[in-house]
Amino acid sequence: MTRAATGMTLLHRDGQRFRFDAGALCLELLLTGGPGPVASRYEVLDRVDGLLGWVRDCRLPAGLDPAVTDAELAAVREVRDALWGLALAQARGERLDPGALAVLNAAAAEPPLVALVQEDGTRAWAPGATGTGLLATLARDAVELITGPYADRIRECGADDCALLFADTSRPGRRRWCSMDRCGNRHKVREHRARTS
Repeated sequence: MTRAATGMTLLHRDGQRFRFDAGALCLELLLTGGPGPVASRYEVLDRVDGLLGWVRDCRLPAGLDPAVTDAELAAVREVRDALWGLALAQARGERLDPGALAVLNAAAAEPPLVALVQEDGTRAWAPGATGTGLLATLARDAVELITGPYADRIRECGADDCALLFADTSRPGRRRWCSMDRCGNRHKVREHRARTS
């Protein structure tokens, strides 16, 4: 994963690199793995370095280097796994799981990361950033997404073999694919072959 102008550049297991814009910070967290056979193949939150690598690549402004304990890492994994269920339920128009909501809301209730403006007008992070502050920031982003104007635009990629979730923040609201560079293009190729066969 590497930071791009909008979204992240992902490397698929088949070697293809493609740009993916999850539309929300909390949905970028789902790229770190999760429950289930598909997401668990990409697990990086089994060590603190995996979380810190994700922090460097995600849409958070650069320069954040939180101190993260093993207990905080476990809490991030717990919230991420709860968020998988909540985002899927939202995308499918299903009822939100009360247990997952309790996990998310408990994390959101903690103090978040604090951003500062330096004398030269640039942004910096307040000293003493922790995994708990990072988790609270992620959880609050999820609360905003689930209750905000894009709540009904949380979507699963339209490809049958893709598990990526995203918030469609486009003006028309008709995004179907995780990425036109990957799943959208593969769909167009299949349609073209079907028409010309």
